[in-house]
Amino acid sequence: MATIKITKTQARRFLLHHHGLRGAHKFAGEIGILAFIQQAGCIQYDPIDVCGKNSELVLQSRVAGFTKALLYKLLYVDRKLIDYFDKNMSIFATADWPYFQRKRAGYGDNHQTEISEPVLATIKRFVAQEGPVASRHLDLNSKVNWAWGPTTQARAGLETLYFRGELVIHHRRGTVRHYALTTDCLPQQVLTAPDPNATTEAYHAWLVHRRIRSVGLLWNKGSDAWLGIEGFNAAARDAAFEFLERQGAIQPLEVEGLRGTLYVSSRDVSQLEDASVEAAERTELIAPLDNLLWDRQLVEMLFGFQYRWEIYTPAFKRQYGYYVLPILHGDGFVGRVEITPDKQEGQLQLQNTWLEPGVSLTRALEDGLEQCTAKLRAMRSGPDYPADCDPTELS
Repeated sequence: MATIKITKTQARRFLLHHHGLRGAHKFAGEIGILAFIQQAGCIQYDPIDVCGKNSELVLQSRVAGFTKALLYKLLYVDRKLIDYFDKNMSIFATADWPYFQRKRAGYGDNHQTEISEPVLATIKRFVAQEGPVASRHLDLNSKVNWAWGPTTQARAGLETLYFRGELVIHHRRGTVRHYALTTDCLPQQVLTAPDPNATTEAYHAWLVHRRIRSVGLLWNKGSDAWLGIEGFNAAARDAAFEFLERQGAIQPLEVEGLRGTLYVSSRDVSQLEDASVEAAERTELIAPLDNLLWDRQLVEMLFGFQYRWEIYTPAFKRQYGYYVLPILHGDGFVGRVEITPDKQEGQLQLQNTWLEPGVSLTRALEDGLEQCTAKLRAMRSGPDYPADCDPTELS
């Protein structure tokens, strides 16, 4: 397949257009959430909430009219989306559940737990009778060793069944997960569908293509973009790229000034032309685990912007702050901000701003940051779930 040659400017504009972060919003409302996640494959879920959870920050930057209640509805009322493991803990389309049979089987075969099968069977019976169930509802408080340290049998048991796919998250109340039987929550056609990938090699190729679409552009080299793919070494990656290119599913690109070949999904090649037109300037704050940032070396080489999430960095070693968001303005990253709740009023405040060398705080950028902060305040103050949601479910 002939390699397409593009400039760095074209590559940057393509990525931003692909993500719905350039010019007018191309994603809006409930339909927009579904459309973006369908394109991206998944968005990462992280429970830490300083100015919004990671999944909420990803969507608010792209989807006009986004609210937490809309996401809740799609996850726990309509169940068009599900939270499970893809690139680590993620949110993806419920219709994709059959593709992860290998992942669920792997947890069943290999996941280390001190919980015996009879105890797990008892938990399943309790959930079937009482569900939805949180760990506090189970009288299993003795401690066991668990992946993240000692915890109760209740938590370890529920999570083991969740990893295996026998339970799903019925709803969340804050960060507390309430579980129900998978068979009570997912459509029968999803539950009974066979694994669409007959071999591990086909599974790897499917995931590589999914991750390429998720970021927009990727290369065949080590990257955080491949996290969560089991048994995926350099040889498996080479085989997946070779297969996808041979099938015409991906298109090689040569970007002026960059060493190495980048790849775009053949489905998205037409967007290269769409992204070449001028677009209105727009300011957005980007989530720490945003799909656009999954390959930070690529971001640095294309945008000249270095970003490190310092949440797990000791305070005295941080260059910026605990929870800092990159600022996207126009066609590039111009700095980063720290937005935190005011200790007295709880209202979000723009705590710190760090602009990149050579970037000035213009009136347009200042107005854009004010609008972004106001948008986060509105999202944070809005309800977590729809007004017509049955509150008895949220115990």
